[in-house]
Amino acid sequence: MRVLVACEYSATVRDAFRARGHDAWSCDLLPTEGDPQWHFQGDAIANAYTAPWERGGLWDLIIAHPPCTDLAVSGARHFLAKIADGRQQRALDFVQKLMDAPAERIAIENPISVISSKIRKPDQIIQPWQFGHGETKATCLWLKNLPKLVPTNIVEGRSDRIHKMPPGPNRWKERSRTYQGIANAMAEQWGAL
Repeated sequence: MRVLVACEYSATVRDAFRARGHDAWSCDLLPTEGDPQWHFQGDAIANAYTAPWERGGLWDLIIAHPPCTDLAVSGARHFLAKIADGRQQRALDFVQKLMDAPAERIAIENPISVISSKIRKPDQIIQPWQFGHGETKATCLWLKNLPKLVPTNIVEGRSDRIHKMPPGPNRWKERSRTYQGIANAMAEQWGAL
């Protein structure tokens, strides 16, 4: 299966699919923290809409993690400014373009956000504790031709570590990482389709 993991610099989801034999690539404006051989550093929309290799064909599956800075309700106190200067609408347009990409299957991942009220409600809300990590972080999934993820390892201990992270220059990067258990579930369950 040809898989594009858009807006992913960490290579967590990409490598979960590659470990299961899929032709998986990540794409982000940032360089990858993983093997750069399987990463497109550039625009996610351009990569989602074109075949970036000579043999042609489009993606079978796109999993996208669009930036949540201008979308997440955790930043609602800043919504008026983001609406006034157009940042929120640009972020919503970006999400809609990813949802409309020419792929048979698509998953958009984001926290609780205005995507739910401005585009459509999510198909599923998952938590890290359902996939082997004792933490809370409500994560919405908007799905196209994909089943809901089935929890793989429900654990006790529901810490809100992500919410309580101290300020710092890399806080946004650490908060945006996909948990390995969720990445593995995506690769196992969606990669088997």
